[in-house]
Amino acid sequence: MERCDIVSYQLGQKIRELKPYDPISGQFEVRLDANESFFPVDGKLLEEMKAALARVDFHRYPDPYAVRLIEGFAAFYGVSPDHVTAGNGSDELIGVITSSFLEKGDVIVTLSPDFSMYRFYASIYEVKNIDVSKEGSLKIDVDEAIARIREAGARMVIFSNPCNPTSLGLSKEDVHKLVTSVDALVVVDEAYMDFWDQSILSQAHTYENVIVLRTCSKALGMAALRLGFAVACDAITTALRAVKSPYNVNSISQEMGTVLFSHPDLIEKRRDAIIASRVSLEAGLRALSDRVDGIECIYPSCTNFVFVRMKDAKAVFERLLSMSVAVRLMGNHLRISAGSEQENEKVLRCLEAILQ
Repeated sequence: MERCDIVSYQLGQKIRELKPYDPISGQFEVRLDANESFFPVDGKLLEEMKAALARVDFHRYPDPYAVRLIEGFAAFYGVSPDHVTAGNGSDELIGVITSSFLEKGDVIVTLSPDFSMYRFYASIYEVKNIDVSKEGSLKIDVDEAIARIREAGARMVIFSNPCNPTSLGLSKEDVHKLVTSVDALVVVDEAYMDFWDQSILSQAHTYENVIVLRTCSKALGMAALRLGFAVACDAITTALRAVKSPYNVNSISQEMGTVLFSHPDLIEKRRDAIIASRVSLEAGLRALSDRVDGIECIYPSCTNFVFVRMKDAKAVFERLLSMSVAVRLMGNHLRISAGSEQENEKVLRCLEAILQ
């Protein structure tokens, strides 16, 4: 077959060097690399989800506004459904906000280290990204952040609170100070706030420049559903609902999420168990650091994972993989998700064997 003599298509510069997302592949006995819940869906909740699946009209488009799902979310968190927008995971909402609330060349301020998708979407949508580096403590200096946001003339600032990957949090008083001190849209990603008590979710609608993001993937244990939510004032909520894709949350996820939110006691019980697991893991790591070399710093956590600075994080990470334990390598740090009692015990045993 003859080759057509045509000019080949060239990828644009902004995507030419991009690589597909590459999570840790392979089968591992213990997976503590993605900050997922270690609880499977079972029992009464699973049976109700099966029944809900049978009610799905697969030949029909989903509800474009996910009304019942949003009502469930709003009832659980004590907010008005009028201020909530549902998304296909928080990732979709981050992309929609970045592409719709900013123009090409506008300035967005991010913090470093932080969730990498903020900078990814800024690049894709050709927004100028100014990254404010955190100091050695990895804590946010609010006054410095405010000064940099003002200096840059930023249209938007986005950060996770508590932070992924550092596991550190910013008090709601400091968040309020930041929000009320800048002339920018402030997006507070509270993906891990179920594990802490410094949320501004209930006040989000009272600010004219705030969007708070929440997810079902962490404390709620439903990462497979890809459900995220944005809470904001009337004007921002109306705009978000106008610019999102019409049928962005599929019917199955809407039904499963609605069932989930009808079990608040189960959600809270499992959240408390995850917090207890993280406390146990953190204590185990601190005890281990007293016995062996190689652990330089264990950061206090208000999430479902522990962030650890190592002398040789890459070597430890690779040894853990060889022992069928997956954690997340992040420069000279390891991010270790809280797991079941057995999973926590195994990662601690393996670390001790490696570091002795």
